[in-house]
Amino acid sequence: MTERPRATVEPASGDSSTAEIRARLAAELAAASDRIAELARDLAGVVAASRDVATDDEHDPEGQTIAYERAQLTALLADARDRQGAVDRVLDRLERGEYGRCERCGGPIGAERLAARPTATTCIGCASARP
Repeated sequence: MTERPRATVEPASGDSSTAEIRARLAAELAAASDRIAELARDLAGVVAASRDVATDDEHDPEGQTIAYERAQLTALLADARDRQGAVDRVLDRLERGEYGRCERCGGPIGAERLAARPTATTCIGCASARP
């Protein structure tokens, strides 16, 4: 599967706090993209290696290892793509002027929470109240 190209994130001129947020999100987006590329290469390598070996995943000790590696890499790749999507969504919120506002109650998201989780979309109160 090929990854869709990502637009580069440039800090907005003038507003240093927005520029800092953009720079941090750009770094997270780049890290997620790099991780996706790395995991996709690793997964492709495992899949290619398993094609060359006639194993029975249920009964062959090697087959179980290959199946585990494939499942683990698939899960890690899904997590990295989810992270990339979260950063994309937060960048959209930043562009719309909604960054730092809770999606549920509309109140502010604390600076400490945003510093710890720049992709947070809910305040601590709403995050704690999730079902």
